[in-house]
Amino acid sequence: CGGSVSDSSGMLQSPNYPGSYPNDADCVWEIQVENNFRVTLTFRDIAMQSGTCQYDYIEVYDGPLHSSPLLGRFCSGSFPTYVSTSNMMSVRFHSDSRYSFRGFQAHYSSIPAGHNTTIQCLPDYMHVVVSRRYLQSQGYPAEGVTLSDNHCRPTVTSQEVVFNIPYNGCGTTQEENNDTINYSNTIRVASSGYIIKRKKNINLHVSCKMLRKSWQQVVYTAEDTVEVNEFQFGRYDMNITFYNSPAFQQQVRSSPYYIDLNQNLYLQACLHSSDPNLKVVVDTCVASPDPHDFNTLAYYLVQNRCPRDPSYATFLSPSSHFARFKFNAFEFMSRHPSVYLKCQMLVCRLGDYSSRCYRGCSSRPKRDTSSAEEEVDVVVGPIQLHEGDASSESTG
Repeated sequence: CGGSVSDSSGMLQSPNYPGSYPNDADCVWEIQVENNFRVTLTFRDIAMQSGTCQYDYIEVYDGPLHSSPLLGRFCSGSFPTYVSTSNMMSVRFHSDSRYSFRGFQAHYSSIPAGHNTTIQCLPDYMHVVVSRRYLQSQGYPAEGVTLSDNHCRPTVTSQEVVFNIPYNGCGTTQEENNDTINYSNTIRVASSGYIIKRKKNINLHVSCKMLRKSWQQVVYTAEDTVEVNEFQFGRYDMNITFYNSPAFQQQVRSSPYYIDLNQNLYLQACLHSSDPNLKVVVDTCVASPDPHDFNTLAYYLVQNRCPRDPSYATFLSPSSHFARFKFNAFEFMSRHPSVYLKCQMLVCRLGDYSSRCYRGCSSRPKRDTSSAEEEVDVVVGPIQLHEGDASSESTG
């Protein structure tokens, strides 16, 4: 139960609904809609063990579960509606080992945020758009909108002032907190009065905060009568590519990738980010004949950084943004026409030796909150055997 949800609208419900939910369930749904939209969640049915909500309960969070305000916790009563302040909301359902009931059903949808300033945290820069109509309504010209670094100029159109602010330039500062990596800058809107100043300057503080499982985007303004508060969430940009040799010089561009049984396969994961102080490693790789199901028929190559297949090995990489590894085309290939790989990558701060990127093989201990890290899932494939190998296996 639970999981990531990215459709613009949909339904959430407890396991087995409208039948009785199982005991000892703990389900978390992460709802993430488009940038600059908000999530509205309405409960349509609630039938759970009532009382103090100590045993069975539902929790709704205004963003990721472990780092966001709790909007509500309940187990009975009227059917509430919640609206997020960002494009992300988390819902947790918990049951204990005693009684079981029908559970809950809820509907969610996305609604426009409706702000005059929007922000997207892209892989290499912050994309900030300020409405010229908003500036004019406040009595400010578009030409007065600047960054602290005057060399980094915006693009001014008939309707917008657009900034593409790099994470490692234009005065962007970096700060590491307990579980976030923060990139911050300030857009300044200056009053045009030089001798007699009748308006306050606007300081529009822009931040992208790297959480364990998402980018958090923040816009807020200071010293102005109109307060703008906006939070957005996104994901790291990562891809995995096959190479034809351990030299990692020539990519395999054909899809499907036809191979021989017991052939060595070489892969490189690449993190697309302008921040040089990040490190990527392979945490878990699992193979499956179904790109949408990595549970029913699954073969683990590596799990929690522990090799499960004897042919799995890693290589030194020329950059901390790359992770290189290899394995053999295993017997699993002979029983299925196509095989897909799902790899969970870890992104950590370079040199943060308390993070999982530096710990090596582990039995998945509790995450250390003193380090900043993110998990990114990438699916690659299909891999297919050459027809000669497949036919010889079927007749042998």
